[in-house]
Amino acid sequence: MAYLWFKAFHIVGFVTWFAGLFYLVRLFIYHVEANEQPEAARAILKKQYEIMEKRLLNIITTPGMVLTVAMAVGMLVVQPDWLKAGWLHIKLTLVVLLMGYHFYCMRLRTQLAAGTCRWGPKQLRALNEAPTILLVTIVLLAVFKNDLPTDATAWIVFGLVISFAVTIQLYARKRRLDKEKQLASQGGQQ
Repeated sequence: MAYLWFKAFHIVGFVTWFAGLFYLVRLFIYHVEANEQPEAARAILKKQYEIMEKRLLNIITTPGMVLTVAMAVGMLVVQPDWLKAGWLHIKLTLVVLLMGYHFYCMRLRTQLAAGTCRWGPKQLRALNEAPTILLVTIVLLAVFKNDLPTDATAWIVFGLVISFAVTIQLYARKRRLDKEKQLASQGGQQ
């Protein structure tokens, strides 16, 4: 019975952690894009994004990570033989990468608050997709364990990476064209 409790709260932590990571980097994008606003709006927006980023990280995302890891430890205490499974070693490696991503986001938040972040919106959009790759792979490993269809998984991950790259490029193009139209219409009104 203890295993099921650990597993249930592991899933709750995992969902919370990922939700926070997805939204956090989205806030970073808005934070950087605030630089395009007039000075008065920029100051207000940046201050608000700093508050939102800090609260999201400290109240939701980091506690989600801690809960995920703590419940995983609980499951492994109850099921110590899993530590011999190859799929778990891969999953744990991916979780360590995810934790590195989490701590890197903490560093970016500090840089954004200090005004020293050099990342642009396009780079942050690409960074925002990294946890999706980890999420899909981790879930597939948890479900399939040692029976993971590696060929299909590789194609899925490859397809995700390509679709993210194309989507980011198309969105950047759309934003550029929208900005050009806006400038043209402002020029025609003068």
